[in-house]
Amino acid sequence: MSFLDLLFGPAPARLAPPDEQLALAALLVRVARADGHASAEEVARIDRILATRYRLAPEAALALRREAETAEQLAPDTVRITRALKEAVALEDRRGLMEALWRVALADGARDAEEDRLIRLVANLLGLSDVDSALARQRAALGEAS
Repeated sequence: MSFLDLLFGPAPARLAPPDEQLALAALLVRVARADGHASAEEVARIDRILATRYRLAPEAALALRREAETAEQLAPDTVRITRALKEAVALEDRRGLMEALWRVALADGARDAEEDRLIRLVANLLGLSDVDSALARQRAALGEAS
């Protein structure tokens, strides 16, 4: 099942690795846009996360993010993207996804209520607790300071 099938098909299913990458990238873009504006810092952070997580060259990470920007606009809701990631990604790796989401949300130096709300929803949909999310936020904040 492709990522677009996931978005518009009847039920989420397990994603193939390239579609998992696109799903995470779309979710990162959605977090960056949650406050109404994706800052340059947030966009750059998404590119670095994608390059590091998937061992992509900078140009490939940029292309993936651009594709994800389009996919995010087409996605009818966050639930389908997140549920599919839950099926495709092991629990421990989902904690890493939360840290990546927090890294994007914190990239511009400001916490926003809409970003917080979206991340809280995503944590729940990924089967993670508020404590898991808080720990991921702390790791993300520490990573930003270093």
